[in-house]
Amino acid sequence: MASSLTKDAGAQGNPVSDGKTFFGHPRGLATLFMTEMWERFSFYGMRALLVLYLISGGPEAEAGSQGGGLAMTAATASAIYAVYMAMVYLLAMPGGWFGDRVWGPRKTVAIGASVVVAGHLVLAIPGQLMFFIGLALVACGSGLLKSNISTMVGHLYNGPQDPRRDGGFTVFYMSINIGSLAAPLIFGWVGQSINWHLGFGLAAVGMALGLILFLLGTKHLDPKSSQVPTPLSVEERNSWLRKALLWAGIAVVFYGIVVATGHFTINWALIPIGVIGIAIPFAVLFRIKRDKELTSSEQGKVSSYLWFFVSAAAFWMIFDQAGSTLSLFAEKNTQNSIFGWAYPSTFLQSVNPLWVLILAPIFASAWLSLARRQKEPSTTVKFAMAMIAIGASYFFFVIPMLMSAGGDKVSPMWLITMYGMQTMGELCLSPVGLSVTTKLAPAKYASQMMGIWFLANTAGDSVISLLGIAGADLSGIGVLVGEAAIATLAGVAIFMNRKRINEQMGDVR
Repeated sequence: MASSLTKDAGAQGNPVSDGKTFFGHPRGLATLFMTEMWERFSFYGMRALLVLYLISGGPEAEAGSQGGGLAMTAATASAIYAVYMAMVYLLAMPGGWFGDRVWGPRKTVAIGASVVVAGHLVLAIPGQLMFFIGLALVACGSGLLKSNISTMVGHLYNGPQDPRRDGGFTVFYMSINIGSLAAPLIFGWVGQSINWHLGFGLAAVGMALGLILFLLGTKHLDPKSSQVPTPLSVEERNSWLRKALLWAGIAVVFYGIVVATGHFTINWALIPIGVIGIAIPFAVLFRIKRDKELTSSEQGKVSSYLWFFVSAAAFWMIFDQAGSTLSLFAEKNTQNSIFGWAYPSTFLQSVNPLWVLILAPIFASAWLSLARRQKEPSTTVKFAMAMIAIGASYFFFVIPMLMSAGGDKVSPMWLITMYGMQTMGELCLSPVGLSVTTKLAPAKYASQMMGIWFLANTAGDSVISLLGIAGADLSGIGVLVGEAAIATLAGVAIFMNRKRINEQMGDVR
């Protein structure tokens, strides 16, 4: 039963104020920090193993690598990976809707974490059917958790103008990278070297720890986190239920016919999801933009947000290939030994979060220092910097691609350097994007706008999945250069239109 905006609901979550802080921020940030860290530990552990597990046992696996996977081609594995990533972020939108309309952010996070634990437990059971069921459960649970936990971070501060807000999101963002740093080292070693399913099972342990810490620390969260901003009426609830059952029935009948006639292939699932992943984000933004209840100021802010959304989609289109294109390059084309010690190729998945942990404090200090002198770059300039950095990283990647074209393996320093370039772009876009989303979001769509921010990942990953299904060589130099050019041009376009975007943003910077 949904919570409501009552006195009792708020009282359940009154934060304990004992004067203690978390790196100068509200103590509730520590609770959300630890929860997100363990959720990311399970997510990035799964991501590090996914493509390599799918090709394991097949002809495209590295010689001498562990068997026991699903023996798929690299192209199919990359498409499944991209669809999985797209679904995780696509489901953040209904996850935000459940937070806004049904359970409230706090309860939605607890339920989502529980579903993620169940999904990883299913993945630990061998079998192709169990694998896809587990993958679907993890995607659903992550969708419920992602947008709502970020919304709760925003609740900890005194409105959009609180000077600690951007810094708080940067600290929160470091939790993601602590989890993603440890996960490939532990999961990679266990899954890639010992047993794939044991590696998947470890993810369930990590998320279970995160859930326990969240439940123990809820007393430090803001009361708003347990409230439902716009609860569903009985009529609305029944209407949504009827629609859900109708569409579920249509899907069951349609795919039942496809299977019964012997036409079903995996593309019958992958292609519709890819198309939906591109169409839904823009349809949702268009619906919000046309909401006549929004003020002119809110309308302007939504218009400015379109620029950030499109550029973020192009950014994640490249960045999220770390678990597919770059993972396969690390497995097949990169040296994986140092001083005679051979390490799993998944270890290189930890390089990006390591760069974040090194550079995030530097970036956060730099923004604060520049802000004190009134010289901090605006959000639009930060986004432009991010797009140019991610584009440059793929132009740089062409060099080791050419060097290894004849079968030679290149030094891991090429990937390490490229990850450093991408990380600088990430720190200009991701924590800043989280923060600006909470600032620009109309009050009516608070959690849903966080879901829309994650739909940028969905759109980018969906484009990649459809390219892979269409036969494009995602590891080919032509595709890489094309992606790099798109990102760079997007950065230039944002910079050239920064004055117009800033005017639409109103008092938000």
